[in-house]
Amino acid sequence: MNMRTPLKNVRHLGSAKEGADHFWMQRVTAVANLVLGLFLVWLIASLAGADYATVKSTLANPIVALLLAMLIVSATIHMRLGMQVIIEDYITRESTKIVLLLLNNFFAILVASASVWAILKLSFA
Repeated sequence: MNMRTPLKNVRHLGSAKEGADHFWMQRVTAVANLVLGLFLVWLIASLAGADYATVKSTLANPIVALLLAMLIVSATIHMRLGMQVIIEDYITRESTKIVLLLLNNFFAILVASASVWAILKLSFA
């Protein structure tokens, strides 16, 4: 015989209080991607037709390297959040969902790490 009330049975099974954080993080990274993406377009346009030494010296500039690294980090966070929503919405088997969410996180870390490493290598070479 269960002596619990219906309210007691559902308590702590509701919202995890993280939906708004996810929503805002995706919007903030979208705005950051827009601004930093415009910087990237400007950078590519300004370096079009430049020789190797000019491109290398431009990418070695700490401000340029920092902005490119910020773009990579923001874009990979945005990518991870977007793919997380897709996985949570469309994958029904719980075990598959967990594996895909883990792979999504590892892939985002791998992409961000490799990209930031490449930017640092260009900056300090």
